[in-house]
Formats: sequence, C-alpha cells, structure tokens
Amino acid sequence: MAYMSEDGYNKLIAELKHLEAVERPKIIAAIAEARDKGDLSENAEYDAAKEAQGLLEGKIAKLKAVIADAKIIDESKLKTDSVQILNKVELKNVKNGAKMTYTIVSESEANLKEGKISVNTPIAQGLLGKKVGDVAEIKVPQGMIKLEVLNISF
Repeated sequence: MAYMSEDGYNKLIAELKHLEAVERPKIIAAIAEARDKGDLSENAEYDAAKEAQGLLEGKIAKLKAVIADAKIIDESKLKTDSVQILNKVELKNVKNGAKMTYTIVSESEANLKEGKISVNTPIAQGLLGKKVGDVAEIKVPQGMIKLEVLNISF
C-alpha cells in the first residue's frame, strides 16, 4: 500500500490519462507508418516504434498498479507531535550544524529538488516517530549521521 497526498494521487491520474490519450496514439501512428514502409524484418523504424510501445505499456501498467495500491491520506487528521508521512521536518546535523528541511512523502511523490524525500529512504525511516528535540542516529551510505528534529509542520 502506497500512502500519498491527494495532490500526488491526482498528478498520477493526470499522467496516466496523458499517456493513454496522447502518447499511446502517437506510438500507434508511428507503428502504422513504419509498417506501411514495407518489409518489417529490415525496418528499423518499426522495431524502434514497437520498442517504444513496449516501454510505454510498461509505464502505464506500473502507474495503474501504483494508483490501484494508493491510499490517500486525510491531511486534516495529520498531527505534528511526532514525525509522520506528509510532515515537513526541519532538521539540524548535530556534527556540522547544517540545517535542512524535508517533507516526507510517498515514493511516487519524492523529488529531492523540491525537498520531498520518500518515506522509504533511510533518513525518513530514522525520523518517523521522532518528536521536536529528539536526535535521530541514521545509517546512511557515508556512515552514521545524527539529525536533531527542530520543527514539525505541514
């Protein structure tokens, strides 16, 4: 089960509709055009279009599976007494004093450029359940880091 925000769920639905309504017909047209060019055994355009179709259908199937498995979180029931999914968490690296802010989201909504980390990452896993003032010791590829929770919000 993939927990996600309503906004994240709606983005997945929009992407699925785009792939089915726009991208799929483009590939079908490309296959038909390549087929009209003759011998399929030596037709690189046909092979490329069929490969693109396979990749697209795989992406559509994956999106459908994520959507079917999605559980939308009622944001009105979220609390900020301890870290949980969809919380924005302000942190301080105890060792070097660096501050950072992350929002913990579902895997499909993760986007590091926007400060959104997947609930499945080691950092998010180490922070879940922590309260303001708690220090989480988290094992990351570079070793152990200590992060102090400074603030929890939405």
